[in-house]
Amino acid sequence: MNAVLASGGSNLTVIILYLVFIIGLFYFIAYRPQKKQQKLHQELMASMEVGDTVMTTSGFYGTLIDITDDVVIVEFGNKNCRIPMKKDAIAEVEKA
Repeated sequence: MNAVLASGGSNLTVIILYLVFIIGLFYFIAYRPQKKQQKLHQELMASMEVGDTVMTTSGFYGTLIDITDDVVIVEFGNKNCRIPMKKDAIAEVEKA
């Protein structure tokens, strides 16, 4: 009787260790790189200055004219084409 209880306990331990391994693997494959990418994007948003050349997520290049908390005004090509957009729509920044 004790042998049956002992083998059941070791099976439970193996299952728990397997579950911990799967969760740890998920953390290192999915969650950690995503957090790292978000941190880099936040640093990019903080480093933007008026006059920088930016590329939007839709692939348009323009120059930053004004920056507020969540909105930037980007000038595209023609001096009359100024469009306000969210900061999150900026994909790349090139310093002036």
